[in-house]
Amino acid sequence: MKRRGLLYSALPLLAAWPRLLPAQAPARSARVGFLIGAAPNPIATRDIIEPFVQGLREAGFVEGGNLVIDYRWAEGKPERLPALVAELLVARPDLIVAAGPAPALAAKAATSTVPIVAAAVDNPVLMGLVTSMARPGGNIKGISSFGGELVARRLQLLKDFVPQGKRFAVLANPNYLDPAGLRNLLDRLEPQVGAPVSMVLATGPEQYDAAFAELTRLRVDGVVVLADPTTWTHRERLQQLVLAHKLPSVWGGGPYLGEAGLASYQSDFPALWRRAGAIVAKVLNGANPADVPFEQASKLELVVNLKAARRLGIEVPQSILISADKVIE
Repeated sequence: MKRRGLLYSALPLLAAWPRLLPAQAPARSARVGFLIGAAPNPIATRDIIEPFVQGLREAGFVEGGNLVIDYRWAEGKPERLPALVAELLVARPDLIVAAGPAPALAAKAATSTVPIVAAAVDNPVLMGLVTSMARPGGNIKGISSFGGELVARRLQLLKDFVPQGKRFAVLANPNYLDPAGLRNLLDRLEPQVGAPVSMVLATGPEQYDAAFAELTRLRVDGVVVLADPTTWTHRERLQQLVLAHKLPSVWGGGPYLGEAGLASYQSDFPALWRRAGAIVAKVLNGANPADVPFEQASKLELVVNLKAARRLGIEVPQSILISADKVIE
């Protein structure tokens, strides 16, 4: 009976035992801000967001578990980027991901302390993002999707499609690149192409008709359309103009082609963004951002569009078909 009484007297203490233990705060989830220039769309989800999240998951970071990602979309309006970065910084993220050149520059202007992973940018040194690829220094690292090399290859593809072509052009948006830098690049590439290469600029759909009128005036035999969030948002309008002017065109990214673009030559975006996820995980795991090398995409993809070739009456060279990673029938 004494032992039973002792047990009963201890019950209140046992019941209170959990409350007497020191409270343990739940582990904090890592927070990442994601800045992208386009509008939300299924292809961006498939080729950018899902591979990025997969790369993080493979490194042990699971969205909704130990990871929170705040997305901000500029919807093809680069002027919105500074305000969107400011919104992300209010949440005190551990890191900001910038998808493309304009978001990367906006993030760099907004903070010198929060780590930034810039992905799908061109040459980060020439852009002023970092001092070197091997040792970026500062708070920015990431993965490049090439730059001038892609423009050179796209122009060569145009020349292969239209071997008799006497003049070509590049259609670009000055909101996403330095026109003077592009002009210098084209001057260097003209001897390789074997023909003059004009530069035509358009910031958005309100300037597209004038841009194609200029292409007609210049009597170009083909055009390279540079990819950017505004081009993506209004790609169908550009496709219509390419067909209306019966103009051979090479683009940056297979999803841009529709029934108008002859070919695309671009980094393999799913592979690039999966690697970007791994880079982010490395920083979240404690790597010193200044010591993480700026990487370069290792896989490129050539897409050939036979539907557009038929509509334009162009015979695709066998050499291009053999080297294509994907052929749209």
